[in-house]
Amino acid sequence: MKPIYDTWHLGYKSIFGAVRQFETCRFSIRLSRDIKPDFPPVLVLFRTGFKERFIPMNVSGAEEDCFVYSCDYTARYSDVHYYYFSYTCNGVRYYIKKINAHEGAVAEGGLFQLTVYANDYKTPDFLKGGVMYQIFPDRFCRSGKHHENVPKDRVIREDWGGTPYYKPDHNGHVWNNDYFGGDFAGIQSKLPYLQSLGVTCIYLNPIFESHENHRYNTANYMKTDPLLGTNDELEELCKEAKKLGISVILDGVFSHTGADSIYFNKFGRYPEKGAAQSKDSKYYSWYTFHDYPNSYEAWWGIDTLPNVNENNEDYTEFICGDEGVLHYWLSKGVAGYRLDVADELPDQFLNNLRKSVKKFGEDKIVIGEVWEDASNKESYGIKRRYLLGDQLDSVMNYPFREAVINFVKGGPSKQLIDSIMTIIENYPKPTIDVLMNFVSTHDIERAINRLGGDYCDDKPKEWMAERWLTDEQYAHGKNLLKVAMAMQFFLPGVPSIYYGDEAGLQGYKDPFNRRCYPWGNEDKELIEYVSELSRIRKSIPNMKEGRTYFVLNDDDIVDERLAAFTRQGDDLDYIVIVNRSSDDVTLENLPKIMPRFKDFKPAFGGECDGVSVKIAPYSYTIITAKFIA
Repeated sequence: MKPIYDTWHLGYKSIFGAVRQFETCRFSIRLSRDIKPDFPPVLVLFRTGFKERFIPMNVSGAEEDCFVYSCDYTARYSDVHYYYFSYTCNGVRYYIKKINAHEGAVAEGGLFQLTVYANDYKTPDFLKGGVMYQIFPDRFCRSGKHHENVPKDRVIREDWGGTPYYKPDHNGHVWNNDYFGGDFAGIQSKLPYLQSLGVTCIYLNPIFESHENHRYNTANYMKTDPLLGTNDELEELCKEAKKLGISVILDGVFSHTGADSIYFNKFGRYPEKGAAQSKDSKYYSWYTFHDYPNSYEAWWGIDTLPNVNENNEDYTEFICGDEGVLHYWLSKGVAGYRLDVADELPDQFLNNLRKSVKKFGEDKIVIGEVWEDASNKESYGIKRRYLLGDQLDSVMNYPFREAVINFVKGGPSKQLIDSIMTIIENYPKPTIDVLMNFVSTHDIERAINRLGGDYCDDKPKEWMAERWLTDEQYAHGKNLLKVAMAMQFFLPGVPSIYYGDEAGLQGYKDPFNRRCYPWGNEDKELIEYVSELSRIRKSIPNMKEGRTYFVLNDDDIVDERLAAFTRQGDDLDYIVIVNRSSDDVTLENLPKIMPRFKDFKPAFGGECDGVSVKIAPYSYTIITAKFIA
């Protein structure tokens, strides 16, 4: 018997996933013919903080074993809505609620989510169908160029590839003051290499003047760090990248500054009085002091990172104004921003930031760092509005990373499907097309270590520092990384390569995930594999905006070694099948196990004769087929 309700099936919800404001969606439930409701069933729908709406459902069809009840709903407000269904039979009220990722049943369950995004919400086209490459600037490439005005208190490392400093001083503080000298000129020299990888967008971790190598403790928002190069050199990098079809986006760190900065100036490095030196400082109102000047609000209590009041009028103008930080760097050629700790930026500031960026150009992008489902995220007791059309274009897709890594390591395929499809269902389609999909970043251990190495979450820094994968671990991690990357490149969103992942660079958690790129010691075979993924991705038009759903997910035909999903198109669907196992896997009788398709043909990898398809170990194959409506 069919389920009572299924959000993934258009026969139950006429629009899959999020809906656009003023768009009409039909909701249908299926009740057994044995059920005789006292009154028409109702759709019960509400927004947080608002009363429930009760929408009657009328019989819209009859099937062999059930009656279909339907109603239409046109969303007037962009917001996250929640809903369930209810009916009364013989005076007893029954509730149809969510019992798994997408089905409904008369049982104790959760609420269904309906995301409604603004009618005019759209996201930039330049990232769709592309490939992102994340660079930690100090560790990617050193040009050897001499740079002026580099502070004398920095430790300049000559041992490119050495282990980053990680030991605390006698006060327990790690100063992160060792620099390997990666710079803009070095990045620019490697633009042809990035182009050969298929990269269309570079995301740079912070480049503003700062006095720790991660540069998340901004010292001067209007100046690049002197060890990286000048403002003009960043502008030149953007121009040269653009010639190769590559955009550049910056990391925006706007929830806090450095204590060692022009604005706070706790250590007196700068001649102008900062907030920590004088209450008459023009920056004093940016910060919140408890006991001036020694006690103040700081990011996660770290006193080198004093928090700012983002909605302070002067600060907002400084960042978002026409002569402010955002517009200045956009005028230098950058294509947008990734926002550090977006959940710590208040709604009003995010609203102002988006307006500022889009005022400069609708094609500029705003991506937020959010680690959870960004559609229903709550932070500090506030329901966030990131993806409704007035704040972010995209987010870092951490749920994607966890789902893919867990599957590749042997987790159940249903868990993968539920995790990926929940994000696709909850996020607006314009957001899905530009989601930042990664398997490694500067904040987590590298994927090859997670996949092939030892568990590290409970290990001290000393354990991680010189911990290298054995040859056997590396080979296994590399095989699994290939599978993860295939999913990264072919599922909806934009694959984001963390520099060096494609070269086999290892590293557990910060700072060991930020080692230098291994120039001269790259894994050439892995680089070619990633280049191939990019070439294939670029050659398939469906990869830009094509919708996705998983196949082989019925209990009677599931193969836990495989994940198979479509990228839909007007004429052909591309079906991607990945094999996480060490076995050759052959799927027989494709018309039977994929009954919604016909005319199966090989496209990339594997072997397909129209009836069966073979997928090699730790590999993928892509076939085409025509969808049968």
